[in-house]
Amino acid sequence: MRGTVKAAPSFDARADAEALRKAMKGMGTDEETILKILTSRNNAQRQEIASAFKTLFGRDLVDDLKSELTGKFETLMVSLMRPTYIFDAHALKHAIKGAGTNEKVLTEILASRTPAELRNIKQVYLKEYEANLEDKITGETSGYFQRLLVVLLQANRDPDGRVDEALVEQDAQVLFRAGELKWGTDEEKFITILGTRSVSHLRRVFDKYMTISGFQIEETIDRETSGDLEKLLLAVVKCIRSVPAYFAETLYYSMKGAGTDDDTLIRVMVSRSEIDLLDIRQQLRKNFAKSLHQMIQKDTSGDYRKALLLLCGGDDE
Repeated sequence: MRGTVKAAPSFDARADAEALRKAMKGMGTDEETILKILTSRNNAQRQEIASAFKTLFGRDLVDDLKSELTGKFETLMVSLMRPTYIFDAHALKHAIKGAGTNEKVLTEILASRTPAELRNIKQVYLKEYEANLEDKITGETSGYFQRLLVVLLQANRDPDGRVDEALVEQDAQVLFRAGELKWGTDEEKFITILGTRSVSHLRRVFDKYMTISGFQIEETIDRETSGDLEKLLLAVVKCIRSVPAYFAETLYYSMKGAGTDDDTLIRVMVSRSEIDLLDIRQQLRKNFAKSLHQMIQKDTSGDYRKALLLLCGGDDE
């Protein structure tokens, strides 16, 4: 794993639980202690701390954090306490809850997770919320955007194996005919091929497509589709090329320009901190000539900034 957050050596869940209780007891809150403990333990250890906290004090650690902290800092600390396997299911539930759907969250999670992760998300969603995730998504989305989400949710992408060059050629030709060569676009073909073929196969298809058409597949998607479908197709292509590069771009745009998209910033920092945040940092530096550390430094403040910088785990000079 290429995460920035690892299991803390010589970990003592009881000692951490006691330190957190002390930090929140009585008048005022010791935010520094809270953020230092929670950003330097991995998720499994945080769950042990929560369990020790309940055993020692008969209190719920997350409830205490919610009552003692505020704003973005509270959101970040509570997100860190969410069990890894529930994290994505919870984000998806909130993306399809109430008025309006957050298509951005659906796109980010379903385009970037592996088939095994997607199968896990569906199981957890059913167990936690007693609802079928696919039914919920189909109830809140429509058209080709909905169809591609459903295809991705099946988690039936071909496993990586030997690449069949004849099929690569065939798929590249099908995509070319479905897009550039057609009046209008045959979205079904894009959905089927991009949603079901293996990662190594699709990387070869993108190269072949460039040879046949003279365009990158992203340029064609940009021209031939629009709206939520376009964003989802592009996210799928980017994740096939490189998941860390996709998240580097996501983080970059969450902080670029006026205002910060804190929900996205928190979601990516928390969900990738134990997986590939080191690679994401490198990709951000390479593709945007920016350091994630410096962007966070510039765009955030207070305890929220301190905690994000600790999760970031250093600067890429």
